[in-house]
Amino acid sequence: MLSVVIPARNEEAAIKQTIDEIRAALEGAKVTHEIIVVDDGSTDRTGELARAASVHVLRHPESGGYGKSLKDGILQAKYDLIAITDADGTYPNQRLPELVGLVVDDGFDMAVGARTGKEYRGAFLTMPARRVCVWLGEYATGSKIPDINSGLRVFRKDLVMRHFQTIGDKFSFTTTITLAALLNGYFVKYIPIDYYKRVGKSYVRYWRDSRRSLQIIIENILFYNPLKLFLLMVNTLLLLAVAGGAIYFTCSSRVPLLAGFFGMLSVGCFVGAFIVAAIGLAADLGRMTRRERR
Repeated sequence: MLSVVIPARNEEAAIKQTIDEIRAALEGAKVTHEIIVVDDGSTDRTGELARAASVHVLRHPESGGYGKSLKDGILQAKYDLIAITDADGTYPNQRLPELVGLVVDDGFDMAVGARTGKEYRGAFLTMPARRVCVWLGEYATGSKIPDINSGLRVFRKDLVMRHFQTIGDKFSFTTTITLAALLNGYFVKYIPIDYYKRVGKSYVRYWRDSRRSLQIIIENILFYNPLKLFLLMVNTLLLLAVAGGAIYFTCSSRVPLLAGFFGMLSVGCFVGAFIVAAIGLAADLGRMTRRERR
């Protein structure tokens, strides 16, 4: 039994097709389900068309954000198994039964569609920022993350409820739940999926959202596994200290002023590394204390 939550803001051009695809896929696979559309302050006919399709519609009087839409939909869901997808025609919703099977039959806590193809890769200029975000997430979790913020996934409701207070109301929902799952020992399975050109207007702003994604990842690492991030900072400072010391000894007899600068830089980086390490240990102790109180 599955609750499908669809956040939708001004998606009248695709909402009916999205609902029809989901319904056909789940009925064909004989999956008992409900469909919840969260109309996030739409100014078009999104809510009207969703209601005409005989699904449960929640209405926000104004836009509260992608994350709030998903959270509100999940709170209203009557089944323990949750699926999320977008309303804009970008995801292959016919793959939902496959994701359901990975959770119900194979025992994964979350199954995620990892997007492929040129529509996902996007403009070349967005790739460096995306790669930094994924690398940082993989470093923190120690796991391969093919798609850190895919919006097509199936998971147990309990997974979200355990981390509900740390999930923001904006577009950070998927990134946060990915990191929370991997950093807390849940089993996550990725399968490659197609990704299509969206129907209608996009609300994504690549540079703004890439910066925001990086901020979200850092915040989540600091909350769930701060020592990992502080160790990265410590190693960077130690590397700079060693490099500065090497330059100092190389230049000390020939360029004393330059050698003095790098000598002070080396000492400062060594001291900074010890301070950062101490802060990291304190932050990790705070994390363990929070966990014990739960």
